[in-house]
Amino acid sequence: MTQIILENMLFYAYHGFFDEEQKIGNEYHVSVTLDVDSSLAGKTDDLSHTLNYQLVYNAVKAQMSVQSRLVEHAAQRILDDLLATFPMIQKATVAVSKMNPPLGGQVEKVTVVVSGQNN
Repeated sequence: MTQIILENMLFYAYHGFFDEEQKIGNEYHVSVTLDVDSSLAGKTDDLSHTLNYQLVYNAVKAQMSVQSRLVEHAAQRILDDLLATFPMIQKATVAVSKMNPPLGGQVEKVTVVVSGQNN
């Protein structure tokens, strides 16, 4: 089993419960951990035998461009899309961090983590 981890992908997006957040936007960091069997790629040095993480990045970017009121919703959409699009992913974990959330005090980030697996 191999874990492929894309860490702290940076996006500016317009998620948020409050209308102001949907207009002004915020910085988000997204990390995904993907369990795949890439043992053949390790032997052949052939991209077709593993998960192309450029395509994973593109999928995450596309989902982050769709507005959501809740970070939980954005994270779940990313997870669902990755599992549906890439059947070689056996298990996935998605962490979406909203930087400097408007909570009335100094908070670096709020992170939502969701996990799932392909059948």
